[in-house]
Amino acid sequence: MKKFGLIGFPLGHSFSKQYYTEKFKELALTDYRYELYPIQTLSELPSLLKEETELCGLNVTIPHKIGVLYYLDWISPEAKMVNAVNCIKIIKKNPLEDFFSGECSLEPTRLHGYNTDVFGFEESLKPLLKKHHNRALILGNGGAARAVMYVLKKLDIDYKVVSRKATHYQLSYKDLSYQTIKKYPLIINTTPVGTYPDVHHSLDLPFHAINEQHLLYDLIYNPEETEFLRLGREQGASIKNGREMLELQAEKNWEIWLS
Repeated sequence: MKKFGLIGFPLGHSFSKQYYTEKFKELALTDYRYELYPIQTLSELPSLLKEETELCGLNVTIPHKIGVLYYLDWISPEAKMVNAVNCIKIIKKNPLEDFFSGECSLEPTRLHGYNTDVFGFEESLKPLLKKHHNRALILGNGGAARAVMYVLKKLDIDYKVVSRKATHYQLSYKDLSYQTIKKYPLIINTTPVGTYPDVHHSLDLPFHAINEQHLLYDLIYNPEETEFLRLGREQGASIKNGREMLELQAEKNWEIWLS
């Protein structure tokens, strides 16, 4: 049996579980399973790994994408740049090979961390960009936001982060005036606000400032159209949810786990 899974808290409906379960079925991988592991604190991770000895890979979601870095034996260069991990490859160690390689660690596994949010977000965003989408607001400053920042830097798109409290480096939601929204034609929601079942919730933005020049991207995939996207669409904006990003990210995870 080979197991894969998702760690985070809380875990409700999971895109990943459905996606990989269907994938295993299509590939006739009858001895593969994908499970949900709702761990509230990362101190539970070592126990999980000891109990679930057949685990070969994990996805990481809110709120553990940053904290999990401290539990990893190796981090990919891209994940280091982003400083957040959403994919872990679990490598089972061979004591005999370790002996001859000179490695003396007694730990039975090695955890390698990657960030596939970067790939998924970049590949789903690029086809939507127009020349005037040269400035962006990033709503939220968690692990997913870090991947978004990395991609925007790579694409040479100037951005400003928006969070609950204003600092020298970021705006607060209270700072989002009509003029500010007009100045940033690309707005990306990286927060969980509006996720099922709280589908009627939205961040407090001056949506009346949005027009057909705007592109609104929401990393949420459930519901298909969040309040954030609906309110933007009604103002004439182009909109995109996080479904394609997740599908691209999931395929990249699979590639890493099988490598």
